[in-house]
Amino acid sequence: MSKRDYYEVLGVNKDASADEIKKAFRKAAVEHHPDRGGDEAKFKEVNEAYEVLKDPSKKQRYDQFGHAGVGGNGGSPFGGGFGGQGQNVNFDFGDLGLGDIFSSFFGGGAAGGRPREARGRDVETSATISFEDAIFGTEIDLQLNLQDTCDHCKGKTVEPGYELKKCDTCDGQGQVMSVTRTVFGNIQQATICPTCKGSGKVPEKVCSVCHGKGTESKKQSIKLNVPAGIDDGATIRLRERGEAVANGPKGDLYVNLRVKPHKHFTREGDLILSEEHIDFVQASLGAEIDVQTVDGAIRMKVPAGTQSGADFKLSGHGVPHIKGDSRGPHIVTIVVDTPTKLNKKQQELLKEFNQAGGKSSFWA
Repeated sequence: MSKRDYYEVLGVNKDASADEIKKAFRKAAVEHHPDRGGDEAKFKEVNEAYEVLKDPSKKQRYDQFGHAGVGGNGGSPFGGGFGGQGQNVNFDFGDLGLGDIFSSFFGGGAAGGRPREARGRDVETSATISFEDAIFGTEIDLQLNLQDTCDHCKGKTVEPGYELKKCDTCDGQGQVMSVTRTVFGNIQQATICPTCKGSGKVPEKVCSVCHGKGTESKKQSIKLNVPAGIDDGATIRLRERGEAVANGPKGDLYVNLRVKPHKHFTREGDLILSEEHIDFVQASLGAEIDVQTVDGAIRMKVPAGTQSGADFKLSGHGVPHIKGDSRGPHIVTIVVDTPTKLNKKQQELLKEFNQAGGKSSFWA
């Protein structure tokens, strides 16, 4: 079976730079690695292609003569194909963030490294507040059932009066070593100890209440301070108010906020918008009207000749800025109502008015 073009294998063009080839190899190696459920044959093919294309002299011969120019094994880094015994293989994954991924395959990082400290589960919940509470801020009580620290053992998993002892399985290291046969040869791999879950210690006698779990389910009342100016869909994070875990910090609590719509106001950013209706006489002659705002009723002057759809700004009556002391404006849109039912006298007066002033002057 003929071999695929090495550039095709890595998904790069022939004029790709050395850096582009290296990045393509790293991406493909992660995708096809057998330990991540990938295709071992494709993983071998990727390594073979990279071993040739990363070397300027081999790349030049390959560009000129194809596979024949780089020898029978295609430049494999394993000299004679995969499956050799006992090779020690190191890869430089640079700063592309793949170190953590491959460390899980090849031994867990630096020698003597300990597993990460256990951390409680993050929790997500939601709460609904009124339009006014979103504008001015509020405090709400959240009632949640969460895994909290066991009161009996204080989260230590051990029955009071007893101590934690060194885990015999991992000899207190928190991790156990195993040897895995891979395409790289025999790889020594570190995994979290299944007995102590990485802590290196186990109870002399497990807690009689939580049975060594370190946590128990509790109904909790959590106070949430909602800042003034919060918007619909915002999320507030409460650090270490999520679920507990034995011998580690709690997770975080994320509260997604929903704001109820208001029957009179709407919001756009830091603006509050509303409409006020006046009749055509008020619009023609001018008037003072009471305008409803989140701060209460405010007297506003409507000048003579105001047209329907005109906007008026009430400064400082909008939404507070979360990161400042100022507030946005309240925009009032005037709607001029045209009467639809006039009695006979009203009709005659309007006709007289129109004739006296002229149609064009009245409707100007």
